Amino acid sequence: MADEATQPRLTHVDSTGAARMVDVSAKDVTHRVASASGRVLVSAEVVGLLRGEGVPKGDALAVARIAGIMGAKQTPALIPLCHPLAISGVTVELSVADDAVEILATVKTTDRTGVEMEALTAVSVAALTVVDMVKAVDKAAVITDIRVETKSGGKSGEYRR
Repeated sequence: MADEATQPRLTHVDSTGAARMVDVSAKDVTHRVASASGRVLVSAEVVGLLRGEGVPKGDALAVARIAGIMGAKQTPALIPLCHPLAISGVTVELSVADDAVEILATVKTTDRTGVEMEALTAVSVAALTVVDMVKAVDKAAVITDIRVETKSGGKSGEYRR
């Protein structure tokens, strides 16, 4: 049996079960990058509009891209136990597939903790914005498959889905 120090545990819960913000003051400042992805399933009509003349509200992909970047920057205001970080870069890429808008966000920092939550928030906010932009044409749009794809930096090193 593994001792208590090596057993998996939730890092945002203390020994009494109370929520806490993890103390990262002893961690090294390193270059950290995380990417997340997600999809918004849309109708063929929306795909046609996005590939052609656009949706009634305007340039849905450009608006969603900017919203995703803004979302990454607001992560600690939205997710209670996330640390405010000095984000050094955010990219949000949106592409139109035959049945969906695919979203990929990459966030970079040089700090004491990772940016996975910022990347996930960027994808989530971009996806919500796509839904808002296309809802007049497709009320059945579905957000799906939001997940971390890669992360690097820090003590735990590389992760690839």
